[in-house]
Amino acid sequence: MSKTPSFFNFSVNSILSHKHTTLDVARIKLLYYGLALSFFTSLMLFFGVLNNQYLIIGSITATLTVVSAILFKYLTYRPHYRTISHIALIVGTIAYLINIYVARQGVDAISVGVIVLIMLFSFNMLGPKMGYLYSALTIVPSLLLLLLQNGNSFLITLKPEKVDEATFIISLTACLVMVLFVYSHFYASFIRALRQLSETTERQHSLSAQFESAIEKANKSSEAKSEFLSTMSHEIRTPLNAVIGMTDLLMMGGPRPDQKENLEVLKFSAGNLLSVVNDVLDFNKIESGKLVFEKTRLNLYDLMHSICGGPSITARQKGLNFTLDVETLLKKKALFGDPTRITQIVFNLVSNAIKFTTDGNILVKVACVEDRHDRLTVNFLVMDTGIGIPRERLDVIFEPFTQESVSTTRQYGGTGLGLAIVKRLMELQGIKINVKSTVDKGSEFSFNMEFPVATEKPVVVSKKTPLTIQTEAEAFGAIRLLIAEDNPVNVMLMKKLLSKWNITPFIAENGERAVEFVQYGNFDIILMDLQMPVMNGFDAAVEIRKMADPKKSKIPIIALTASALFDIKERVYESGMNAYVSKPFKPDDLYEKILNLVPSMPDIKFQNIPAAL
Repeated sequence: MSKTPSFFNFSVNSILSHKHTTLDVARIKLLYYGLALSFFTSLMLFFGVLNNQYLIIGSITATLTVVSAILFKYLTYRPHYRTISHIALIVGTIAYLINIYVARQGVDAISVGVIVLIMLFSFNMLGPKMGYLYSALTIVPSLLLLLLQNGNSFLITLKPEKVDEATFIISLTACLVMVLFVYSHFYASFIRALRQLSETTERQHSLSAQFESAIEKANKSSEAKSEFLSTMSHEIRTPLNAVIGMTDLLMMGGPRPDQKENLEVLKFSAGNLLSVVNDVLDFNKIESGKLVFEKTRLNLYDLMHSICGGPSITARQKGLNFTLDVETLLKKKALFGDPTRITQIVFNLVSNAIKFTTDGNILVKVACVEDRHDRLTVNFLVMDTGIGIPRERLDVIFEPFTQESVSTTRQYGGTGLGLAIVKRLMELQGIKINVKSTVDKGSEFSFNMEFPVATEKPVVVSKKTPLTIQTEAEAFGAIRLLIAEDNPVNVMLMKKLLSKWNITPFIAENGERAVEFVQYGNFDIILMDLQMPVMNGFDAAVEIRKMADPKKSKIPIIALTASALFDIKERVYESGMNAYVSKPFKPDDLYEKILNLVPSMPDIKFQNIPAAL
């Protein structure tokens, strides 16, 4: 029970609480029954010695009777067992010393029993330290008394009180019963504690087994979720690749104005869907703890202009004034950082600013706040004159799948993951984002990011001399390219793209056929889809790398996939492939990778190539 007992309580169960340990319960019960036994024993001895007119012993027994009653009542009102134990031991020790030095003037069997009782009681109730103290307070004076008696130097002149046989038997019996009770009580408590410990251990083993099972299920669930996301990503990105690519190709074909408007709506909708898919996958990658930040050389001035190129066009289409202000000092600085994550952070902030601003200005400002030669601290600021955010909602906007309000979601759309991704990316780098916002006046997002500075001079790489359009067909005609792809729409799309480069590819519908093509043919490069029937792209790459002919085993392989599994890049390189391009992809990216992997590939400036496939 946990309720405070009343003053008139006499039940031991009423003073026990769930806060008490097993040892505390044993101590409280010992005091409860021990004080009750002490009261009745002292009362019997008091009436026994009173008839024989033993004044000193009678006073001692009367005092013990009263003290036992008071302590018993105090215990049933407030179970402060340590305080009560100290009082009982102090009174008992004083009564014992008066009895052996004044009343009885000697040490007998009853005295030995009292010493043992005080030792057991003090050790079990108060622990070793107090046990040694109270034991010494009874043993040392008893030994001293024996020495004094042996030397006939006992100075007390009072006549000793000799109790009768009945009183002696009652006293000795009571003492032995108390000793037996204390020992048996704590022995039973000890056995009970061991049993409870055994049961607790068994429960812990059971809980550990359940916990391990839960961890295993969680890991399997996490793996299943990753596989599910990878599969869904592939299934969604694959048709999106075709939709966006074919839309670009149709727009290149000179459509009528009404057709062009429909194609732009189609491309815009596909782009939005791709953005939603990317947000979900990126957030899941961050939450899983599998995100790794890169440290690559970058020019922040050029990177910011690249990031804000697309959003600036979108802003101007909405009638907004878009300003990008990058400090010119950064133009001359070569920094180390993760351009992908910087792009993700800035792009999300700028896109949000444009989305929630219907009239006014968008300002993106990047300035150096501290230059320490080898390290540079840069402040990023994105300011808008949009709808603003109420003060009480400033923390909520960074939660996943959450926007400022339901009406905001309905009016402006989106997943509500943009700012959540921004915050998680910053937290992983130990960066704090600051937000200032006023409703109907606009918002301001800012943060500081530190970059290591590249002190060595950049290595100038000589570029291949660009070929003219007249020599393009001749140069490309010599490249032998194999595509391993099972999706007929993607095959058609790749053929149309490569035809712009005057390349006629060979097509393998699965990994097994790709291996056969390589065995019996000669190719300069392979574009390998990863998820194919019969044999997937990973296994096909491994088989190609095992070939005896070094020309065949070392053919450059570029992975083309719509999968978004977290360790996809690691698996690509472990299987022996050279590069990775994610669908939907930009033709420029694919072209650059082919250029780097095929030495004979010319650096051609081509035109009218779709922006994303």
